[in-house]
Amino acid sequence: MGKLFLILLLTAGLFPALFAQEKPQEEEKDPYKNISVFMHSIQILREKYVDKEKTSYENLLRAAMRGMLQELDPFSTYETPEEFQSTVDDSRGKFPGIGVTISTKNNAAEIVDVIEGTPAIKAGLKPGDVITEINGENAQNLSLNDCVSRMRGKEGTVLKLKIYRPAEDRELTFDITRAEIVLSSVKAVGMIAEKTGYLHITEFTATTAADVEKALFQLKEKGAEGLIIDLRNNPGGLLDSAVETISRFIPADKLVVSVEGRAEEPVKHESIDCRKDLEIPLVLLVNENSASAAEILAAGMQDFKRAIIVGTKTFGKGSVQIIIPLADGGALRVTTAKYYTPSRRVIHGKGIMPDIEVKTTPARSAETAFHLAEQGDKLPLLRKGKYHDVQLERGIEILKGVNIFRKSEKD
Repeated sequence: MGKLFLILLLTAGLFPALFAQEKPQEEEKDPYKNISVFMHSIQILREKYVDKEKTSYENLLRAAMRGMLQELDPFSTYETPEEFQSTVDDSRGKFPGIGVTISTKNNAAEIVDVIEGTPAIKAGLKPGDVITEINGENAQNLSLNDCVSRMRGKEGTVLKLKIYRPAEDRELTFDITRAEIVLSSVKAVGMIAEKTGYLHITEFTATTAADVEKALFQLKEKGAEGLIIDLRNNPGGLLDSAVETISRFIPADKLVVSVEGRAEEPVKHESIDCRKDLEIPLVLLVNENSASAAEILAAGMQDFKRAIIVGTKTFGKGSVQIIIPLADGGALRVTTAKYYTPSRRVIHGKGIMPDIEVKTTPARSAETAFHLAEQGDKLPLLRKGKYHDVQLERGIEILKGVNIFRKSEKD
């Protein structure tokens, strides 16, 4: 009980906002009035609620904290100790799971990427699949973190998923055995066309920038005179990794992104001094599932006119979350700021419009995502049966035109 009250005191400053419209000045002077109402509500639940086992102080407090944060925005939440450990594991590049990337759209959890060689792709899950049940529990209206935590589990255990596949208008059920998932963020490095290199960044991790530099060196050794960087279905990742990656292609000490919150001075992230290629023509492929750090890279390249952005408008996730560990082993994930591009554009809620828009249907977009995941470290195909990657094809055509123009200028 003492620990509960201590935590409530620490979070008390957030509760007056619930009643701010009625008595703003009074509540600011005495914020603890609402605490007594909250404690009374907990006591009523503990005494009256039908399922006693659900009303421990721990369960009620965690539920209250989660609800309080999720009321603010979709990306703020409370992480249980187990969820927080998953977050730590993710940052290390390996974790137990089935090997999918998901996002929440219209109160539904949608698979946006399936990792090569994982249980998910072997079972037949595809990008675009909408998760309807997780181990028999209705997944509708679950937060992103709730979905992820329910899908995680010990290696060797079985996850039961029910999904709806819009492309085929049918429901499917899968029993998938969890395994250790090892992430590699730079895939399919190779020559996609004559003198045109290609690489696919699946997310931004601690090693991404170094892997891009290594890939660029290999491709230039093979004669690449232009480079396609595929950011489609990239959900983001580490901000510093995106800054380090763009630093390979722009001069040092240039503003890449400004992080601005309510109270603090803006934090400006500038390109670093590193091994660079300032000349190679670049095309970045993006789509509606390119988010966060991927949008920072695309926006920076666009503002500096360093790359041609091709595809469809990006997701529009331009807010910053910090993770604050708590005494119970869990953590608060709190939105504290928003990203601004070098030209002062706001990413959040708006996304980044490509320089050249190449639209596809949702079914075709899901098909492309599955093909990229299935290919893994192998180069994607432009065509395969009825499959046709029109965005990649357009990127190749653009680089050919750029290189022809540059050669004509030299002659």
